[in-house]
Amino acid sequence: MKQYGPEAFQADTGVSRETLAQLQAYVDLLQTWNQKINLIGKSTATDVWQRHILDSAQVFPLIPKGCRALLDLGSGAGFPGLVLGIMGIPGIELVEADQRKAAFLREAARVAGARVAVHARRIEDLPAKRVDVITARALAPVAELLDLSAPFLDSESVCIFLKGQNVEVELTDAHKRWTICVDQHASRTDPRGTILCIKEVSRVPPESAGNP
Repeated sequence: MKQYGPEAFQADTGVSRETLAQLQAYVDLLQTWNQKINLIGKSTATDVWQRHILDSAQVFPLIPKGCRALLDLGSGAGFPGLVLGIMGIPGIELVEADQRKAAFLREAARVAGARVAVHARRIEDLPAKRVDVITARALAPVAELLDLSAPFLDSESVCIFLKGQNVEVELTDAHKRWTICVDQHASRTDPRGTILCIKEVSRVPPESAGNP
């Protein structure tokens, strides 16, 4: 079976040749740095375009039109935030507390020509402000992600979380502490994966939390 690569990615997503070249520069740097620091697992290092680039790019159509501020929590190697920035989403800020990974993100953004900001600090230490979209991939359970996202949300904000096979358990737990409106989208890259689009986020009153 032929390896999934940039040509297949372009066919699947319709990105321009310029964007594809930017993504290729990012992937090349990722593979170089991954030999020195743990950015992606060895099991996915040979399938970067499908397991990481396409996995991130599938979020692009879910970003609301008019988005001007996107906060990517726990960006790691840049998924999905840096990929979305390369694809043209404006106002992206990447949050990564690991200093070496943050250094990689800055260099990857420079090499790929992506206009993103990198915050090398803990999410909890960021000043509160309102953003349009929050993204996160393989970071924490839904309830914890909402805790981390709360200082950046208003009634119009959207949280887009890439989740795995335990999503229903996580949502059940999240509903104990949060009132949320959730749309679920099947992952294009993982048959067990789900993308959650969460809107209208508000805390359950303390006297109601935990009650059936």
